[in-house]
Amino acid sequence: MPSQVFFSDLHTTRERNLFHKLQILLEKVGIDSIIRPNDLVAIKLHFGEKGCTAFVSPIYLRVIVDKTKEYGGKPFLTDVNSLYVGPRTEAVSHHITAMENGFVYPVVNAPVIIAGGLRGNTAETIFIGLKHYQEVEIASEIMQADALVSVAHFKGHELTGFGGTIKNLGMGCAPRRGKLSQHSTVKPEINPEICLGCGLCLRWCAFGAIRIKPGEDKAWIDNSLCAGCGECILACPEEAVKLYWNESVAHVQEKMVEHLYGLLKNREGRVAFLNFITQVSPACDCYPCSDTPIVGDIGILASTDPIAIDQASVDLVQQAEGNRDSLLPHNLAPGEDKFRALYPEADWSIQLRYGEELGIGSRVYQLIKI
Repeated sequence: MPSQVFFSDLHTTRERNLFHKLQILLEKVGIDSIIRPNDLVAIKLHFGEKGCTAFVSPIYLRVIVDKTKEYGGKPFLTDVNSLYVGPRTEAVSHHITAMENGFVYPVVNAPVIIAGGLRGNTAETIFIGLKHYQEVEIASEIMQADALVSVAHFKGHELTGFGGTIKNLGMGCAPRRGKLSQHSTVKPEINPEICLGCGLCLRWCAFGAIRIKPGEDKAWIDNSLCAGCGECILACPEEAVKLYWNESVAHVQEKMVEHLYGLLKNREGRVAFLNFITQVSPACDCYPCSDTPIVGDIGILASTDPIAIDQASVDLVQQAEGNRDSLLPHNLAPGEDKFRALYPEADWSIQLRYGEELGIGSRVYQLIKI
């Protein structure tokens, strides 16, 4: 039986604006049964990098928060610290970035709680027994929530072709160690030309894997002791710790899906997914900029099936006319693959096929317009 994906375009009237339509979408996916009185509800989104302008606006999050509270839930907005060094590397800077992008209590009517702890290393382990992982780690605050609402901005991505619900949760809910393992098969290294030998990384390494070379005053990592937690990446003030983003496109997507599998394990009936197909930027919201959208704004989708909602979102983007003023080099006509035009090496279908194979959801869906 096809999964239901509810769709609202962006047409409005004075009596029925986008806030009203968003409320209807939430009702259609059964938010009244997903949220129970006194539930702690994690609303997982991307707060946007400094300079990014395409992330989902906080005024829409207010609608989702208020609807959650209507059914007795206690919502909080959340994301997990980034793997790379930047304005969302640790919880303090991440929270400031969220506030600067408008995610403050008077606007959203809910607190912002950065998941994964102060430095992105607080997580719970879930056994999954799959191809790439026997177990995965998910940020503790998200795992401990009673219910989950995913709010994803649908856009392009250089490794996954597109970024939607699967990426928002599968990669976005992983702590630093999980993000690192999804992107790389090797441990970090320290660039001796940049390292000043200050020793800060030694103090942050819980495994004693970092040493100072005698007579050189340069740090180095003993791979036999390194656990791949990524703490040294954050600790180094000179950004001397080098990451190897060497994992294949296929394995990145499969590893991401396996994290999603772990996150959703034993959560049946307690999760809702929203995709905003607006300002469809060619690259991730982790960039400090948002280039011209590759297609015009399309609408908002809601479902209880994470695979179906991303498949429907891809299809709607492919059916649209490409924006000739964007970075799209070709495939501008309706029906042509916009994401493969942007990233020819990234077969975006891998994540959908693997998610369906694992039983997370179905690529067969019924699009129901409200």
